[in-house]
Amino acid sequence: MTILRRVSRSPEGVAGLVILLTVTFAGISAPFVFPNDPLSIVAAPLIPPFTDRALPLGTDTLGRDVLACLFHAVRSSLLVGLSAAAAALLIGTFMGTIAGFAGGIVDEALMRIADAFQIVPSFLLALAFVSTVGPSLPIVVMAIALGAWADPARLTRAQVLSIRERDYVAAARTIGMHPMEIAFRQILPNAVPPVMALAAIIVAAAILTEAALSFLGLGDPNIVTWGGMIAEGRNVLRSAAYLSIIPGIALLATVLGVYLLGEGINKALAFQKGVQ
Repeated sequence: MTILRRVSRSPEGVAGLVILLTVTFAGISAPFVFPNDPLSIVAAPLIPPFTDRALPLGTDTLGRDVLACLFHAVRSSLLVGLSAAAAALLIGTFMGTIAGFAGGIVDEALMRIADAFQIVPSFLLALAFVSTVGPSLPIVVMAIALGAWADPARLTRAQVLSIRERDYVAAARTIGMHPMEIAFRQILPNAVPPVMALAAIIVAAAILTEAALSFLGLGDPNIVTWGGMIAEGRNVLRSAAYLSIIPGIALLATVLGVYLLGEGINKALAFQKGVQ
């Protein structure tokens, strides 16, 4: 509650929270406000925005409701962003904990694996993975997580290396506690908070990566995504620029909201740590 109060006093945190609450509300309300399939044709194609009360944002090149697609795309973007971030943090903290606690050859081997993943740009790795396995939402999440786990792993390892020599860890070894229990019950909980600061960056990057993959035609074809909407609008950019501009603004606002909220949380954590 203290951290939430600190975030509410930060202009960045408040702005980010307002943006994300608005976006989240749109995603939650999408099945109720637009219960029909957003990919279904509802009217003539290319109806301009604000010319039809039933279709406030008009229709796309096939006659689909742009507002319905926009609302339903929130769900896929947030699902990919949060799932990919959770998977990357889970893999990263596990690998970093093992590497930092075990040390020696295990540490070297795991860090060289992390180096191998960091050499390849995360978007190219996701692009290659999805192109090889096939486009679907779980595959996109997995591809993004594979490109994002190395940074949390390195930060977790650094935290574990500084914590494993503390007195309470030595006491746990003295009483005969199992090494894995020491690593994941005694050390990891104290190493996680700094790593969680990366969550906002990973979520924002995952949303952008998913949009880029969808723009290139490598997103899940059975769901609506902002990247797919932008890609469909590029063919009529001169005559119907709104088809790309509207989902582009939604994408930008969401990423900005995640970044601002992350900044607010980081400031709150830094202030709390300074007080302690």
